Amino acid sequence: MKVHILDDWHDTLRHLPSYAKLADHDVTIWTDHVEDPAVLADRLGEAEAVVLFRERTAITDELLARLPNLRLISQRGVHPHVDVEACTRHGVTLSSNKTATGPSVAAAELTFALILSAARQLPQQMASLKEGKWQLAPGQSLHGRRIGLYGFGRLGRQVATYARAFGMKIWWWGSEGGRARAADQGEEVAPSREAFFTESDVISVHVRMVPETRGLITEADLTSMKPSAIFVNTSRAGLIAPGATLAAAEAGRPGMIALDVFDREPLTDPHDPILIHPRIIATPHIGFVTEDELDRQFADIYNQIDAFAEGTPIHVVNPEAATGS
Repeated sequence: MKVHILDDWHDTLRHLPSYAKLADHDVTIWTDHVEDPAVLADRLGEAEAVVLFRERTAITDELLARLPNLRLISQRGVHPHVDVEACTRHGVTLSSNKTATGPSVAAAELTFALILSAARQLPQQMASLKEGKWQLAPGQSLHGRRIGLYGFGRLGRQVATYARAFGMKIWWWGSEGGRARAADQGEEVAPSREAFFTESDVISVHVRMVPETRGLITEADLTSMKPSAIFVNTSRAGLIAPGATLAAAEAGRPGMIALDVFDREPLTDPHDPILIHPRIIATPHIGFVTEDELDRQFADIYNQIDAFAEGTPIHVVNPEAATGS
């Protein structure tokens, strides 16, 4: 098949072991990001299969209408950026493994790195030292403090293992079903949403981005946190109500905010208010960007391409696409 891979910004994928799975295909890799549907359609005109690099490119009806040769979109995880109904109408199969075993250890590791960075003011201390200044005001120890984990999924549970190693007290919040699962497994659940936000010393969000969770956390939630608290989001920016993050930073509640996700990506304006705010630590959506994690994730994606080429598609989101109905 003629396979096109989008948004591999650092030309990483061809150098990973999993890339060998595409040996029998004609592969084109695009290392820049394009949003204009006309430009994308021109690039992808001969593509039979398109590989999406996470949620970096939206797949719309307008784009699909310009790609008569496209038969398969292969990706991993949830797909709010893909118009599934349009895929079906155009006879394009969407394959996406949403039930892969094991959490994204890379994302969990970055989450805890951000917690440590915020607690010990690592970016600020490093910048101060480079300016010839010796030590800023003291940071915080994590031992004995309470971390609230929003979302009782695999990634949240992985972060909990790190928190336990640091001697933190853990409690949970999330959907009614998630809270019930946490309680059934002997975990402590906050007595209320209000208590979760007002009494946690650290809050980290680990919820999937779907229409029902958009704007899940409000400005009122964030500004109810302690002025000494830390809020971390390595999941999706859309989980936070528009404007709430910056408003909370301006209010000083919580005291520090650590982000790996943004409303607009890539975010390349060095003067963006989020990036320059002294209460915000920001990393450029690198939670999943390690060689190990990318190799694991794209092995799934390439397996889907091979299976489709062999006539036995797997992880199909829209089986109706085969008939275009």
